[in-house]
Amino acid sequence: MPKIIFTSRYLRDAPPEQLGNYVKYIGTREGVEKIDESKGHLPATAAQKNLIAQLLRDLPKARAMLEYEDYRLHPTRRNASEFISTALEWNLDLLSKRENYVDYLANRPHVERIGEHGLFTDAGKPVVIARVQEEVKAHKGPVWTHVVSLKREDAARLGYDSGKQWMELLRSKRAMFCKQMKIDSENLRWYAAFHNESYHPHVHVMVYSAKDHDGFLTEPAIEAMRSELAHDIFRQDFANLYGVQNAAREGLKKEAEQTVKRLIQEIQSGTCQNQKIEKQIHRLSKRLQRTNGKKVYGYLKADLKQMVDRIVDELEQEPHIKELYQSWGTAREKIWQTYSDQPIPLAPLSQQKELKRIKNMVITEAMKIGSHHFLLEESSAEETDIWIDRAVTEMGSIAGDERRGESERRDAADEPEDNELPGDNDIDFHAEWSDTYKVACQCLYGSDEKKPDFKEAFRLFSGEAEEGNALAMFDLGRMYADGLGREADPAKAHEWYGKALTAFVAAEQCAEERQRPYLQYRIGKMYAAGLGYELPVVPDEEGGDGKAVRDYEKAVAWLEKAAEAEHASAQYALANIYLAGEAVAKDVTKATELFTRAAKQGHDYAAYQLGKQFLQGEETEKDVEAAIKWLKQSAAANNQYAQYSLGKLYLDGEKVEKDIRTAITYLKKSAAQNNAFAEYRLGRFYLLGEDVEADVKEAVQWLEQSASQGNQYAQYALGKLYLCGHEVPRNKEKALPYLEASAAQGNIYAQFLLDHLDSFYEPSVFLATTRLMHRLAQMFEEEKWKAGGSSMQVEGKLRSRIREKKKAMGHKSDDETPCQNLS
Repeated sequence: MPKIIFTSRYLRDAPPEQLGNYVKYIGTREGVEKIDESKGHLPATAAQKNLIAQLLRDLPKARAMLEYEDYRLHPTRRNASEFISTALEWNLDLLSKRENYVDYLANRPHVERIGEHGLFTDAGKPVVIARVQEEVKAHKGPVWTHVVSLKREDAARLGYDSGKQWMELLRSKRAMFCKQMKIDSENLRWYAAFHNESYHPHVHVMVYSAKDHDGFLTEPAIEAMRSELAHDIFRQDFANLYGVQNAAREGLKKEAEQTVKRLIQEIQSGTCQNQKIEKQIHRLSKRLQRTNGKKVYGYLKADLKQMVDRIVDELEQEPHIKELYQSWGTAREKIWQTYSDQPIPLAPLSQQKELKRIKNMVITEAMKIGSHHFLLEESSAEETDIWIDRAVTEMGSIAGDERRGESERRDAADEPEDNELPGDNDIDFHAEWSDTYKVACQCLYGSDEKKPDFKEAFRLFSGEAEEGNALAMFDLGRMYADGLGREADPAKAHEWYGKALTAFVAAEQCAEERQRPYLQYRIGKMYAAGLGYELPVVPDEEGGDGKAVRDYEKAVAWLEKAAEAEHASAQYALANIYLAGEAVAKDVTKATELFTRAAKQGHDYAAYQLGKQFLQGEETEKDVEAAIKWLKQSAAANNQYAQYSLGKLYLDGEKVEKDIRTAITYLKKSAAQNNAFAEYRLGRFYLLGEDVEADVKEAVQWLEQSASQGNQYAQYALGKLYLCGHEVPRNKEKALPYLEASAAQGNIYAQFLLDHLDSFYEPSVFLATTRLMHRLAQMFEEEKWKAGGSSMQVEGKLRSRIREKKKAMGHKSDDETPCQNLS
């Protein structure tokens, strides 16, 4: 494991008679350095051993030096000499006066010179040794010396075997010295020199304040500096370690989920070996119901805190949770050992400050027992966003072809065309929104008053296709692909898609200038979707026959043509390709520009995407005001996803001021378009009755609408509601279909209830245990692996706050300044 040694002490003038043996050694050091290399491998001499013993008695901290570790493992003459020399050098302040120490740092053997000597300081400031010596000699106050040492192999691998790299590092740490040593920036004075020793290259740093008796250093401050330097020097090593940790953490998470299922099953079957958790949560719940004030760990009375701690420690005893926690501790220990020899003990889980969130999780779950909250296990915001993103990408694409496409196609048919192409069939390929084609679309999609008539749609599309209408050919391909009014037939679908692509390309070649962008957009869309052409096969890296890939090069080329002509749907489709970064190099800036151009033309899905990007602030700078503007524009165009997002925003009240009336208005507008998420959110809202009077009847109506569209969380909530008989008559027959439908989508809570329909007495208690186990596993996954007070990874919300603070301070938000201590 790579390792850094960092020591700090302050200079003081030593009396002449002090440590005579050491002075003698220093005086003859040149001779010691030039030992006969042929004898360096022999055991240390008796004189060396005696001097080392004296060093360890007088300078106990020398045991932490890398040189001593080498000597301890291999007590040769060479290692003994290296340890004695370096130990005396690092403690030279015990042997001489301050001004002599300055001269030694600047001129000693193996110093890397910068001009006449080896001392350096802030950029642009020349160093005159005599002046520094006088200043240090006259200074009335502590002059601190720090030594940073690396193993030779680490220094060479990381580039710290030259003075230049050390100079750049230390010059970037001026703020660290000021903060940790309590010295104002204008008073800070520091000088350093790099000593390129054969086994352990190191740098000496001398720091003091121009103001007498100013500045001091504590043990925590020393640890903080050691940590920060280690993180900068070993940045890449740590990054690699995080990759290993993340991979291990994913595996541990899966094991924890299996533990949850087993624990719940054992609780209900009466075979659980650890029933304390269930009983303790139940007792805590009753106590919290009788407790006034904030239900947060820090505000609880001592006896309630002890109850919470006991539950947390009981959770730790679950074998797989214990394995998770020990793995977390092992990873932290590896990081810690990089810059410390002292072990870092793994405290009981309830006493682990870095994981204290679990305590408030316990309280939250205990508070839910007996309320409607236990009915509402739902996906995380991230999972919901993923579902919505998929729907938005698909619906935005369809909207480009159907809703806005109607007007665009109508524009394309304003004037008669003569698109005849020479050939055997002499077909007039075109893309026309004719009266017949309109009727066919009405039959395909139906309306509020009329159901779809697939048979008639197929007949009308077929007639239009025979006349060369590319739009009808494409829709025939869709009907065969989706099995609309007939058996799904992929081969027939591919045939018709191929005809449509040929027809679109032919029509584009002879269309008028103003008609081409729409046709280019449709061609690009087909290439992006892999429709209408033989997909090329590329070799599979893992063997086999290879895999078919879409021709995104042609897709981007066609879409670029249409986007340049300011075709909004093409801009939206192209932006999604650049944002995903799967088929082409990811380019968030270009994607945002394309979304903006499309949104300014009224493209509601592009406006929604912009609102989402500015709201999240992950890949673009966070701007809530801009986000709300774009979301409102999209919502005004009746975009159900923008309406749902605004409803959630105003309901949660985290990023905007809470406004229940506005939230409900937006959610109901979205629900009116059959948005299952909005329907579920409304059902949840009226069931909990937190910001409005509870209305179970209306809640059930909204949940049923959402469940009918396949929302697994609404199905699960209704299943439990009817199974448990809370606020509605208990009805097992009604509960079963909902639970089965939810379980079929992978809902483990629903599946558990199906497996134990008659074996529980109060589901909210064991469901609270389930959630606790899941959230504990999730917390380990999200924990950002801290060590020594420095944050190694910065979570998304913190990154956003840092970007905002940089902007306020006049820095660019994407400045990559040297990582400082964030804790």
